[in-house]
Amino acid sequence: MEKHVVDGLREVFQSGRSRPLLYRKQQLRALHRLITEHQADIEQALKQDLNRNTYNTSLFELIGIENDIKLAESEMADWAAPRPVKKNLNNALDDVYIKPEPLGVVLIIGAWNYPWALILQPLVGAIAAGNAAVLKPSELSKHSADLMKELLPHYLDKEMYQVVTGGVPETQELLKQRFDHIFYTGNSTVGKLIMEAAAHHLTPVTLELGGKSPCYIDKNCDIAVACRRITWGKFANCGQTCIAPDYILCEPSIQDRIVEEIQKTLQEFYQKDPKNSPDYCRIINTRHFDRVLALMNECPIALGGESDPSQCYIAPTVLRDVLPHFKIMQEEIFGPLLPIVTVNGLSEAINFINTREKPLALYVFSSDKTVIKRMLTETTSGGVTVNDVLMHYTVDSLPFGGVGNSGMGRYHGRHTFDQLSHHRGCLIKSFAMESLNDARYPPLTAARLRKAKFFMQHRLCSCSAVCAWAIIATILAVGLLVGLIVVLIEVKGFKTYTMALLNS
Repeated sequence: MEKHVVDGLREVFQSGRSRPLLYRKQQLRALHRLITEHQADIEQALKQDLNRNTYNTSLFELIGIENDIKLAESEMADWAAPRPVKKNLNNALDDVYIKPEPLGVVLIIGAWNYPWALILQPLVGAIAAGNAAVLKPSELSKHSADLMKELLPHYLDKEMYQVVTGGVPETQELLKQRFDHIFYTGNSTVGKLIMEAAAHHLTPVTLELGGKSPCYIDKNCDIAVACRRITWGKFANCGQTCIAPDYILCEPSIQDRIVEEIQKTLQEFYQKDPKNSPDYCRIINTRHFDRVLALMNECPIALGGESDPSQCYIAPTVLRDVLPHFKIMQEEIFGPLLPIVTVNGLSEAINFINTREKPLALYVFSSDKTVIKRMLTETTSGGVTVNDVLMHYTVDSLPFGGVGNSGMGRYHGRHTFDQLSHHRGCLIKSFAMESLNDARYPPLTAARLRKAKFFMQHRLCSCSAVCAWAIIATILAVGLLVGLIVVLIEVKGFKTYTMALLNS
């Protein structure tokens, strides 16, 4: 079945249907209609999957998708246009440019924590770039996956874009097929399997993974504001966000203050009992509930800790005096647990971060520019936000992606278009001025090598064709002038020799 789907999409793609920009814009507008006309259905599906309310669905998923669609529609012509490049004298008269082209058939495998955004945002870039696409939503967010499969054929060209639902067997069968790009969002364990499967066909991959994103709180900052922002970013979607602050690093002297400020913020956000708050989500299923709950073992609980397996509910929980060897520090939490690890100053915090896998995100809270500069200079991460959390994700002009164990490749806005395009290098040369090519033809001599080196090593700085012609004409004129002088010298020398003979 999966092979039939992929082969069918490839056949339609190769017909050239998606080449015109008008077609791509029509598909993007149709996708926007799907979102706006079925917003209530999407919200209901996410309520069933994650107990997420209407406002959080709009804030964390739908607004971002709509923004990406509008941006792609308005900027697509510019993104897809040939991109001129700098030239040297050797190709000064040629047309030299980069031509973005569709890759072909793209596989997009989404994650369950944001099941609409993590499928449809890459799809926006795939459509804008002119690709066909197979969408594989996570089976864990079942209501969203089923709704997506039901709705998409009513809006998008079903011969170019199809949804495949199911679990591990269906995903494995898809990965046996030849795609032109695989875009996967999830964890690093599955990411390695995706990359291994892609290697069989030499298929390029984008892996949007995760990891333990550190959050350093400097004692020289507004701790109340810092904790308010961290609390929002950590416990939104019940902590099931790939760029949520995974743990806090701070000096022991401010640990109690941090716990106190987070407690105040939790009271403000979710009232006395988060279990009854309409703004607090649930763990996706019992397997993940048990996994997250087990991470609390051996950790001193400062706040929260309550749970209810019948609802997959775990309260917003802060853990204090957590040691690096604890189990909770060995894997991504992906739940509403916030460990605090104490360090003796900035240098120790930087060392703590650098001795672990490169994170998807890094957060720094400080009013000291020196602290901020050192964190930015001496660490690395997929992205970074200073004095806030998550917000770099919302800037569509910034590339979003991981580094090392947290992923490879990037997307959002134009970056998605570029990631899912082939940047074809093009050079168009005329048949004129063949004499300029003599330097590369046999018989090769030292003089010809000097000429070739001169033309190849002198770059033109944004010169127009007219300027290029002027430069080459000047070079040729100088060459002709030198040749004429040589001839005159030789003629004068011959005349002198003849007169000497006559007078002898």
